This record gives sequence, C-alpha cells and structure tokens, in this order.
Amino acid sequence: MMTAWMKSGKISAAAMVLLPLVVLSALFGIIALIVSQSERLTFVSPSSLLIAGFLIYGATIFLLSRFGFAQVRELESASMIDTLTGLPNRRALHADIERDGTDGAEVAVALVDLDRFKQVNDHYGHHVGDQLIQQAAEILTELCGEEAQPYRLGGDEFAICMIGPLAGTILEGISRNVVDRLSRPVALGDRRVVVGASIGLSRSTGSDGLESSELLRRSDVAMDASKRGGKMRCTWFSEDFDRNREAQRELDGELRKALVKEEFVLHYQPLVHADTQKIVAVESLIRWNRSQGDPIGPHIFIPIAEESGLINEIGLWVLRTACRDALRWSDIKLSVNISAAQLRNPEFPIQLGQILEESGFPAERLELEITETCLVLDPVVAERSLDVIRGFGVNISLDDFGTGYASIGFLRQFRFEKLKLDRSLVVQAEDDDGSRAMMLSSITVARALDMGVTAEGVETEAQAAMVRTAGCDQIQGWLYYKAMPAHEVDELLESSAQPQIENEPLNRKGVA
Repeated sequence: MMTAWMKSGKISAAAMVLLPLVVLSALFGIIALIVSQSERLTFVSPSSLLIAGFLIYGATIFLLSRFGFAQVRELESASMIDTLTGLPNRRALHADIERDGTDGAEVAVALVDLDRFKQVNDHYGHHVGDQLIQQAAEILTELCGEEAQPYRLGGDEFAICMIGPLAGTILEGISRNVVDRLSRPVALGDRRVVVGASIGLSRSTGSDGLESSELLRRSDVAMDASKRGGKMRCTWFSEDFDRNREAQRELDGELRKALVKEEFVLHYQPLVHADTQKIVAVESLIRWNRSQGDPIGPHIFIPIAEESGLINEIGLWVLRTACRDALRWSDIKLSVNISAAQLRNPEFPIQLGQILEESGFPAERLELEITETCLVLDPVVAERSLDVIRGFGVNISLDDFGTGYASIGFLRQFRFEKLKLDRSLVVQAEDDDGSRAMMLSSITVARALDMGVTAEGVETEAQAAMVRTAGCDQIQGWLYYKAMPAHEVDELLESSAQPQIENEPLNRKGVA
C-alpha cells in the first residue's frame, strides 16, 4: 500500500524521512510511559519491559529498513527509465556500459537524432511531437530486437548500444535500417510525417580505455558530420573530426574578426540574355580576403557561419552591400544567394524590407536565390517567409536545380519566378542522353509553370548552343564572364564596348 501511495504522489520525500522518526518516537514514548508507571504496575517487571522495548525497537528498525530499501530500489529503477517512451535513459546507458563493457568486450554506440523533429513540434504542437518520440522509440525497439538495446537520451536524441563480438558491424547494419525506416512516412494518428534520422557511430575495443562518456561524445561528433553531409545517413567517428572541429572553431573566431575588419568583399558575375548575349543580371558572390593568410572560399566558410549563426549577420552585410552597389546599374537585375539558416530566421523578411527601404533599391530588380535544402528542412516556415518577401515585389529563384529531389509538386508549391539549372546537369547533358532528357523536361516544366530558366556554368560554345536551343533564356558562365569587382562592372556597363560584347561571346573579362 505504501508503494501505491508513493506512485500516486500522496507521500512526499520529506514524509518518507519523517514517518520513521514519528513512529519510533511514538513507540519509545509509550515504552517510557510504561516504565515510568512500572512501580504502580505490579504485573510487569522492569526486565520484561526492557526486553519488550528491545524487541519492539528491533522489529521497528527491521520493518522500516525493509520499507526504506525497497523504496530506494524502486526510485533507482525509476531514475533509469525515460517516462515518455519507457526506454532506458542516459544514466542507464552509462551504467550498462560500465557493467558489461569489461574484459576486452567490444562496445559500439550509435547516437540517433531525428532530423525534422523541431519542425513537427513547431507545426503540429508538443502533443504530436511526443507521439513522434514514442513512435520512434517503438521503431528502434523493433529494429534492435534481441541484438542491441535502444535508449532515449532526451529531446529528439536516442542511442543504441551493443556489447560483444562484432558489435560495431552489427550496430552499423541496425543503424542503416533505422535511417531507411525513418526516411519513410511515420503515421501519427491521421497524419503521416517524414522525419528522417542522422546517426553517428563510435566503438571501443574494450582495451583502449574509452569510457562511456567519451564513446557518447564521439558518436555525437560523428552525428554532426552526418547532418553536415546531408542528413539521413550514418557516419563513423574519425580522429580527423576532432581536428576539423578545432580548425572550425578557430575559423569561426576569424570570421567574427573579419566582419569587424571589413575583410569581406563582393564580386559580381554577369548573366547574359541567351539570344542577344546582352548583360541582363549580375549574381553577387562573397569573397574573404584575409589580412593574414590565404583567401578562403565561400564553400568553406559559409557552412561554418551557418553552424555558428554568424550567417545572419554576414548575409545582411551581403544584401546591404549588393543593393548599394547595384543601385547604379540601371535595368540590371541583382541576384543574391540566401542560406537555409537565413530563411528559417523569422526576422529575415523584416530585415530585408528595411534594407530595401534604406538603400532605395527597387524590389522588382532584386532576386533571391535559394536551394532545395532551404525549403525541404522547414517548408512551412520557408513558405511563410517567401510570401512576405514576394509581397515586397522581390523575385525568388531556385538555385542548383538538378542536384536534389525537387518534384513538380514542389515547384508548384513554391511558385518560383526562375529556375537555375546546375552546372553539373549542363555538363552531363552534353554527352549523356539521359541527362539531356532530364534537362529538356525540366525546362518544359518550368515554362509550363511560367518560370524563367537560366543555365549555370556554361564554359563552351557547344554548351551555350545546346541550352539556347533547349529553351533557356539566360546563360551564366565563364564563356562570357567570370566574377569581377563592382568597379569592373561599372566599366563594363559604361563602356562603348557593350555592342562588341554581344558579338564576342568569348570575352572572359573578370577574375574567378
């Protein structure tokens, strides 16, 4: 009965401590009263009272100790279980590895992170989020079977542990099954959501002295690598990850200083009309000219800025600078790349509106380029932000099309004003019939949805002729222009050589 009261919450922890004291005090008060009256009670001898007192005291201590230890064991067991899923928790994981990962036994740990849990939580509410966690726990339990043990660490993170021969090999197979299963829709009542999972794995030989906390840290580092690599994948920990993380931390510090020191510059790559070869737009491309050290390309520092959150500040600087530079290039459209982190920022549309107002740059001349990743990660927030941005009169183009998994429904949902075919698709279409068919069908769909089409990375006359014939209305690539500083764009647009540019498509003025 006492255990039932404990579970119902009717006895507090303080009561558990005070109750034995009250009972003992009452018992000994009774004994003391009896002893004090022993001279009047001729039927009870003092020795009998003393023996009775010891017996009652011993019985009381025994009963209370038994009750207390039982409660302690129950509390310890409860502290090892996650209340939402019923799975063992983080504390249980450390205890299991410490208990069973001895005598040279191989230990393998997988850290499982649900990729889109936050979006599901934000969109449908915490109740549905809890259902998703419970469903994920059931899936992990089913896939682990008798071979491995799943745990819930907290939030949207789970772990799987296996101890014994070939633990790493078997756990990798289980992890790949988890990724495959969670890449398919999960039923949550009348909803079906795709959440995905990124997994990091680590292992100990049993003789390398790795503790459970270090194994979990390594799995966490490997899981981060899975997310950076595109999510929905498994990655084993490598010592290089730690070295890379240290280098990234140093680079993050340098990025913050670079903003203060104004080490960032913008270059602009012109886009030409497919038929006239006249410049119709420019794309802004950021460069980092470090005061100490070699220049670093955006493909290196942009992911680090996204991870640290610095991308929001850098992105606003790019927008503000590009609008100021392009204001003087009449009738030339300006394209600016926007990252997924910026689009997820609810303040971004407001900040964009402020920049347009402060700079006086016409909204209809601005075009924001986004990738499929920006939209797939959080389509609800992205669509809401894009609606606000379009309200300013700004156009939206889908960049790097052909490298991801955008469908016709995807294109219709977000109503892009322009589609930019990725360079890889253009290059492959030149020699591969399948890639050429894909390029042609993409252009046909874009035209049907009233989208403009730009071919990126065009470097040869043959490629230019191919995309022009296929129906592209703009071309971008080294065949015409490389990226160049703003002052060279000024010279290019102001010079009397503009008609000559139309007749000389091999002009490669500018720098990479």
